[in-house]
Amino acid sequence: MVATLTEYDRVPRILRLDIAGRPVEWVSWQEAVCLYAREIVVWTLGDAVLRIRGGLSRITSAPSSLEIHSIIACDGKVVPPPKGVPPLTNEALFRRDLSVCLYCGKRFSDGELTRDHLVPLSRRGRDAWDNVVSACKRCNHYKGDRLLEDCGLELLALPYVPNFAEYLALTNSGRILGDQMDFLRKSFGRQSRLLQ
Repeated sequence: MVATLTEYDRVPRILRLDIAGRPVEWVSWQEAVCLYAREIVVWTLGDAVLRIRGGLSRITSAPSSLEIHSIIACDGKVVPPPKGVPPLTNEALFRRDLSVCLYCGKRFSDGELTRDHLVPLSRRGRDAWDNVVSACKRCNHYKGDRLLEDCGLELLALPYVPNFAEYLALTNSGRILGDQMDFLRKSFGRQSRLLQ
C-alpha cells in the first residue's frame, strides 16, 4: 500500500550521520530520498520508517521501492564535531530544562516560560547557556534584575551548555524515535537532563 500525503506528513525527521557515525543534522524524508537516490547513503541504523514505491525497473521489470531508515550515514567528508557553543534559543533552553521553572519547580508550556539570566544583563551578565534558566513568568518577574542571593530564590538545577548531540535532540520539534534518541543519548554529556 502506498502512503497517502497525510501519512507522509507524519513521517519523523531522519537523523543524518557522517560516514564515521557522528550526528550531523535532521533531514526530511524527501531529503533522505534524494540522498538514497544519489547513492550517498552507505549504511543505516534503526527501523525503516517509510517505503517509497516507484515505477518498473528497466533491468528487472519489477516495481522499484526504497526503504527509508530512521538513521542514515552518508558518504563524503568526515564532519568534525562542531566547534563552539550551540546557538541559544528559547525552544532548546526550555527542552534542556524539561519545561520546568528552575525556581518553583512547576512544569509549564513554552508560552508560560521565559528565559531568566542568573546574572542579569543589566549587571553585565551574558546571554549564554551557562547564565540562563527556564523560569515561569511569575518567578522571573519576582526575581527582576536581582541576583539570586538578593531575592531569596534558589536554583533547582545548574545551567549547562549542551553538546551537539544533545542540541540536535533538543531542537527536533517533531517526534524523535526511540532508536534515534538511543543513538544520540550515547553522546550526551554527563550533566544532560535528558539522561534522567
